[in-house]
Formats: sequence, C-alpha cells, structure tokens
Amino acid sequence: MDEEYDVIVLGTGLKECILSGLLSVDGLKVLHMDKNDYYGGESSSLHLTQLWKRFRGSEEAPEQLGASREYNVDMIPKFMMANGALVRVLIHTNVTKYLNFKAVDGSFVYNKGKIYKVPATDVEALKSPLMGLFEKRRARKFFIFVQDFDESDPKTHEGMDLNTVTSRELIAKYELEDDTIDFIGHALALYIDDSYLEQPALDFVKRMKLYAESLARFQAGSPYIYPLYGLGELPQAFARLSAVYGGTYMLNKPQCKVEFDGDGKAIGVTSEGETAKCKKVVCDPSYLPDKVEKVGKVARAICIMSHPIPDTNESHSAQVILPQKQLGRKSDMYLFCCSYAHNVAPKGKYVAFVSAEAETDNPEAELKPGVDLLGPVDEIFYETYDRFVPTNVSDADHCFISTSYDATTHFESTVTDVLAMYTKITGKVLDLSVDLSAASAGAEE
Repeated sequence: MDEEYDVIVLGTGLKECILSGLLSVDGLKVLHMDKNDYYGGESSSLHLTQLWKRFRGSEEAPEQLGASREYNVDMIPKFMMANGALVRVLIHTNVTKYLNFKAVDGSFVYNKGKIYKVPATDVEALKSPLMGLFEKRRARKFFIFVQDFDESDPKTHEGMDLNTVTSRELIAKYELEDDTIDFIGHALALYIDDSYLEQPALDFVKRMKLYAESLARFQAGSPYIYPLYGLGELPQAFARLSAVYGGTYMLNKPQCKVEFDGDGKAIGVTSEGETAKCKKVVCDPSYLPDKVEKVGKVARAICIMSHPIPDTNESHSAQVILPQKQLGRKSDMYLFCCSYAHNVAPKGKYVAFVSAEAETDNPEAELKPGVDLLGPVDEIFYETYDRFVPTNVSDADHCFISTSYDATTHFESTVTDVLAMYTKITGKVLDLSVDLSAASAGAEE
C-alpha cells in the first residue's frame, strides 16, 4: 500500500466506481478503497437477509417471501435512459461487456388521481386519454416540432433561437394547457421542478428528443433499460474494468483518513497504519464530512409485493412520476418497480420504491399518495437519508467529492455530476460520441 497513486478513490458507490473506471481507462494509476466489506456504498444492492438486518434488526425474514439470495434490492434504484449519458459512459469504458440489460416495460405519469402512459410522440399524443381533443392536436404539433428540430438546421427552428427563448415562451407558442406542460416537463424531459420554464428552451427540447429516441431504440414501452440482477452489478463491473487497466481495489479498509499537507492539499490516505500517497482524492460525502453541507433529505418506502403496480398494463418493470403540482408539493414523487423479470426478486414477487425529496419529518404520511397507488404490499420499510453537497474548493485541496443521490428514479442527474467531476479532475470533457448499438437490451421472454 505504501505506493504513490495519481488518484485515490474512497467509496465504491456508483459515482465513485464510474470515475475510477474512467480515470483508469485514461491511464491514471488509481487505488480504490472502501471502509465497507461490500461494493456500492449508499448505492449497494441487498438480498433479503441484509434488507431485514438493516430495517428490522435481528428479526428473520418470513419464509413466504421466498429465497433471500433471489432478491437484489437496490438502495438507490434508478433506471437508465437507453440513449442517455450513463449508457454512453458504459460503452465508452467498454464495461457493457460485463452487464446484461433488459428494457423496462412502462413509463407512466400521475394525473388527477390516475396513472397514464407517458405519450412521447405525435402519434401517441393523439391516442392519449391525458388530453382532450383540441389539446391533443396542439400537443401533436408541439411533438412534431420537437421531433423535426435539428440544432444545426435553422429551417427547423421556426424562427426561434432556443438559446434565448425560454421553455415557457416556447410552450406558450403552442398554447398547451398546464396539465400537459406538467407531464411533458416532468415525465418526458425529467425536470425535478419547474425552474426549467425560465431557462433557455434548447435543453428542454434536447431532453424530449432523448426520451423519444430512447423509446424508439428497443421498441419497448419505455425509454429505460435496467441491468439484470439490478444496479449492484455496476460497481462490480467497474471494479473489473479498473483491474484490467492496473487499478487496485481494496474493500473493508476501516478508518480511511485523508491526509493533508501544510497548505491543506490532500496528499494521501491512511488506513490500518499504512499511508498511500496520491495527488488527488475522489470520494463520497461520508469520507470528508467537514467538507460537505446538508441540503435536504430523501424519504422513501421500499415495498415487496406479489403483483405489478395497478394500472400499469401489468408491467413487470415501470416508472411512475407524480408531478409536484398534482400533489401540491414543491418537488416530484417517484414510483419505481422491478420484478423477477429483471432477476431482482423470486418468481411472482415485485420490488417497488416510492421516493421523494422530504418536505416534512413524517415519511409515512408524506409518501402516502405514492404508496396508495401500489395496492396491497407484503412488506414495507420506510427510510430517510440526508443529501449532502460539497463545499470545498477542489483546486485548493485536491479533493473531489460527489453529491448525494437524489430522489429521482432515473440516472440523468447522477451522471451529470459524474461528468462535471471528471472534467474538474482531468481538465478534459469526456467524449460521449459512441456507437450506441454496443449496449443491447433483451426483450421480455
């Protein structure tokens, strides 16, 4: 361990593993350590016995739930957009060869007390019960504009510069109703609040295009994919990748203490009396608690069920977004469901999550609108965790700290943080122009 590394990464959470993989591929000498004896940190995947131990202490899991090892319950459950940035990163690092993906069956949105499929194209807009007849026509025109929009071809811009026109102004041109704006902004463009309406519309249109292109990719009912056996596969795949490039992984290293020089720069990490030297430290907030601040907390319910989420066309895997306005909240609520179809539970069992940015101190009452949509559950666990963001200046202390995972059930915000960290660490922008066909997802058998 008494060697010098370019970067020491602390924590095997998803963000840290992706960065460790990217930096290894770039030819940097990386040491990756974790104080836990398992991969994944906050984003680990638990089997049933571990889940019980975490939430119920010594109690044994009931036998009728099936074999413990057949469960892979992700603690930070998130789907991947088929053509999204995370999939591009996975292809860029060639980590896709260690993973098997499967398309997610359904993408839904909650509106006026009911669950609806998210319409993503002009054809679906005309069929959707979410809108009345005249609104369907207006939405169809808007979807056609988005589908035809090409940043490099001004003829498709309808005389607007989307770098200056705001999303609100663009939507106003098509006279869309508030409920329509709600599902387009939150369930298609995946914004977590309404601040995007005052921002330039280019990002909004690009996000809608990403959704539609991802949806078309596997001809499934959603634009999302998810690894077989759950997200716990990802950190391990990146560990393998790192090893191929000469990176070193060490689990179960207690008290990983970052060492600083007189100027406050990170120069190494000490564990069990040995110090490894380094130029930079990358870690999650738990390793440098005095360099982060709490900015909120996430409330969630983890449920084991014997049926799919009602009104989702019997989907074995699905996301339902409950836009903030529909619930009178300040931020959205998310439902996530997976099952034996993705090998995360025994046959006939489903794992569902309800998550939201906590706005009260009572997760059970706060998550009730989401939990009520699930129907009968076999077991339910409630939990809240704090969200931290770094407060340090990484140029000064050479520490690069990830932000905590948010309540969203998709990866778009997570990977934005990773790419920004990569640029800070290396001074380079990651080239994500890859051949997307390198990641395939099997259809339902």
